[in-house]
Amino acid sequence: RELISNGCDAILKFKKLCDLGEATDTLNEDFKVTVTLNKTNKTLTFADNGIGMTEEEIEKYITQIAFSGAEEFLEKYKDKMSEDQIIGHFGLGFYSAFMVAKEIEIDTVSYQTGKAVKWVCDGGTTYELSEGSRKTRGTTITLFINEDSETFLDFYTLRDVIEKYCSFMPVPIYVIDEEAEAKKAEEAKKAAQEKKDDEGDKEVTAPQAPTPINDIHPLYTKKPSECSDEDYKTFYQTTFHDFSEPLFWIHLNMDYPFRLKGILYFPKLANQYETVEGRIKLYNNQVFVAENIKEVIPEFLLLLKGVIDCPDLPLNVSRSFLQNDGYVAKIADYITKKVADKLISLSKKESDNYKKFWDDISPFIKYGCLKETKFNDKMKDYILLKTTDDTYLTVSEYLEKVAETAKDKVFYVTDKEQQSQYIKLFKDNGLLAAYLEHPIDAPFISLLEKDHAGVKFTRIDSDIASALKGESTDKSQEESLNTLFKETLHNDKLKVSVENLKSNGIASMILISEESRRMQEMMKMYNLKGMNLDIPEEDVTLVLNQNHPLIDALTHKDLDNETRTLLCEQLYDLAQLANHTLPADAMHNFLERSNQILAKVIG
Repeated sequence: RELISNGCDAILKFKKLCDLGEATDTLNEDFKVTVTLNKTNKTLTFADNGIGMTEEEIEKYITQIAFSGAEEFLEKYKDKMSEDQIIGHFGLGFYSAFMVAKEIEIDTVSYQTGKAVKWVCDGGTTYELSEGSRKTRGTTITLFINEDSETFLDFYTLRDVIEKYCSFMPVPIYVIDEEAEAKKAEEAKKAAQEKKDDEGDKEVTAPQAPTPINDIHPLYTKKPSECSDEDYKTFYQTTFHDFSEPLFWIHLNMDYPFRLKGILYFPKLANQYETVEGRIKLYNNQVFVAENIKEVIPEFLLLLKGVIDCPDLPLNVSRSFLQNDGYVAKIADYITKKVADKLISLSKKESDNYKKFWDDISPFIKYGCLKETKFNDKMKDYILLKTTDDTYLTVSEYLEKVAETAKDKVFYVTDKEQQSQYIKLFKDNGLLAAYLEHPIDAPFISLLEKDHAGVKFTRIDSDIASALKGESTDKSQEESLNTLFKETLHNDKLKVSVENLKSNGIASMILISEESRRMQEMMKMYNLKGMNLDIPEEDVTLVLNQNHPLIDALTHKDLDNETRTLLCEQLYDLAQLANHTLPADAMHNFLERSNQILAKVIG
């Protein structure tokens, strides 16, 4: 990356001098950086046709550590060019080559003198300067690779590394296997000769020319008005090797108070429980720096995929510096604001799409609200609840819809299968509940309650909505059943409630205190060892529906003790099964009892 960056800088400097009339391009060839591998010689060569260096410049920039030619060039022409055209700033990048090379040669021709100069060094404190062999303007750097670094002599490894770090650099980059190309040229020549012998003097197809490995005008450097939806999708697929289509994207483009460009994509999840792992690639002047730098990019945005290019951030810098840098905080705030603005705009202008995307984007939005107060402040009124009648409503819309049946209360479902009995009860009575089934919903519910003062979120199995109840119950019947179940189940602490439910399809159900259940879930989440994670019995209520024939029979029919006991135990276990899985012993008893009841049916 460092050596290719230097080559790009050399070309950009020369092009600028030509634009200013201080130099003339006499080579009549395309500007490019070429990386050539020779496995036999164990060399990597980096060649550019840029500005080149004189002997004095080699002495100044190469033999003095931390003296940056790019920095000096910028200072000289600061009024005539923008800084983000030049990559290097530190004067240290070249020396990274000694990490892999036992010797380095520089062969260079300056545009000023046309004289070739050669510099050779083995990484020690001495070097040699002599006349070079290069014929044209530019610089060739040859690395003689040491034994420990021969992995870079594999062509595919080399190309993969260069593609990763240099795929958007502003000058075409070619990667060539010298020996493989020579072999292909020889085979092509032989094939051409054979064809000529067979067919006479016919035109022979030339071997295919190599193509650059980089895109010098990546999509994020363009204006959004210049980009089509197809462009965005293609860029996403080629950059992230993800051939599913993103849901939507945000094109970032800012010049003040800092410079920043980029595209953030919202990927589609395979399912709502999928672990979301995004990739935000951070660039500096089209040079790849790193992925997922949470000091620069708000942590919750790392769930997305995207590219961010910020020339105001240095290429090489410690994370402790980034944590304390004022620009970094402003960049993070800006990105957060742009993401929120995009989501709000989508909600207002493309409401149908926003609802269509909600299941995929809600984990990201909820995580963002939990992690970033500023993001939550903007998004809290645009949070949607997916309801049991398959509509998507904001919290305010939901509360308005249930105002007469459950004022200031949001009933919710955490497990569609496990809580199906309760859902059916709600649907049968025209009531509404929200699906909050993702793991992130447990902590998110508390945030929703904080943002909507006076509103209580209650799981569908924690309470009975007033709209499900008929007229008041028979108190004497309640006392009788309470005593019966406590004695039959040998449980003095059992709470029994008899309700006059409008539905007669359910005989018994379990209600669990919302507060106790949340405490239990929190303890499990934090894996608090040595603590009793069972919900206290006093926070569990067995609800009996006096409208059901079985409950009526227990009160008004003359049943023998065995039948009465079987019914009480079975009704209790059925209520528990609708709420949670029975322990092994209880399940064994339930199955055995079920067989007894079936035997009674046939006498």
